[in-house]
Amino acid sequence: MRRLPPLNALRIFEVAARTGSYAEAGVELGLTHGAVSRQIAALENWLGQRLFTRDGRRMVATPMAKIFAAEVGLSFDRLAVAAEACGRPAARRILRVSAPTSLAMRWLIPRLDRYHAEHPQVEVVVTTVSCVMEDLRGGVDVSIRRGVAREDLWPQHRVVPVLEDVDTLIMSPALFARRPVLKPADIEGHTLLASETRAGDWANWLDAAGLQHLAGLPRQTFDHFFVARQAVEDGLGLGIGPLPMLEIDVANGRLMTPLPDIRVRRTGYVAITPRHADAGNLLAGFVDWLVEEARGSVGGVQREH
Repeated sequence: MRRLPPLNALRIFEVAARTGSYAEAGVELGLTHGAVSRQIAALENWLGQRLFTRDGRRMVATPMAKIFAAEVGLSFDRLAVAAEACGRPAARRILRVSAPTSLAMRWLIPRLDRYHAEHPQVEVVVTTVSCVMEDLRGGVDVSIRRGVAREDLWPQHRVVPVLEDVDTLIMSPALFARRPVLKPADIEGHTLLASETRAGDWANWLDAAGLQHLAGLPRQTFDHFFVARQAVEDGLGLGIGPLPMLEIDVANGRLMTPLPDIRVRRTGYVAITPRHADAGNLLAGFVDWLVEEARGSVGGVQREH
């Protein structure tokens, strides 16, 4: 007989650790704050150690609890896939994908209609994270993160390179009509737009353009790239943007790349899936589809066969 902790308490613990809040866990599970607290207390008693500590008015998972929650999440993922394969093989599948906000908005979501047309039995649900290096979370089938295809960085997961990241200068066609940028030196006098989530973009591009002496120019900085991108589209200044994500905007005339030959390569994106939770090869098939879509992009990764 396996000596297992209470499974309902495990389920509630995983959600509380993933959301970082008893209250949010209660909302997701349809439970009161008190019910969540009691179940976690029961699990702590079973384990003989604390899983959460108080930080002000919040309960925060301990470092060991975060590791435990990740393992629990993987186990529940495997259980869910096994149940789908065994009990409801013909049922409509939900595929949960986590991706950085800008990549999801500008690259992934606009392409999903093609995936759904080929796989009508699968519903793809996309959740976004604000940080491209954010930790993996339970309850997600495929996570897209910036990184390299090194499995030691994500133990117990399969890691596949999907999309490279190639930065270049971007501006709105309207601003180009008023003040064209035909050579690197033409950026002088323009407002430079930057974002905290893509720090270093301007310094790297100026270096590639041979304009290191302009590195001290003032910049207007936003908290996230998609805000900076919107400011560029509105004609408020020049920005540095990733071509794979912005191909759709360039194609429909919202943005343009005035100096496309000056590019800076950055670490690209990888797709990360649990190694042992893929009944019917659904996850591997979706990752293969991502790679095929990326092949037609500026930053597409060519896979070896």
